Amino acid sequence: MVQAYILVQTEVGKAAAVAAEISEITGVVSAEDVTGPYDVIVRAEAEDVDQLGQLVVAQVQGVGGITRTLTCPVVHLS
Repeated sequence: MVQAYILVQTEVGKAAAVAAEISEITGVVSAEDVTGPYDVIVRAEAEDVDQLGQLVVAQVQGVGGITRTLTCPVVHLS
């Protein structure tokens, strides 16, 4: 299982609608509106890195109102 945070920038005034739509996508654990340089932070899970890439490119980036995404895979350092 691969987990990632996806940082999302949106058009002005679109954060709430974008977060709501993203939260309905299979594989998305949560989508929260935030303040700061990003407007929405998404937590997502996938079986592998390829599936995570498909989730981001084919589904998340397809949501209207998004201007940029940054995907940060979770790593477990020991």
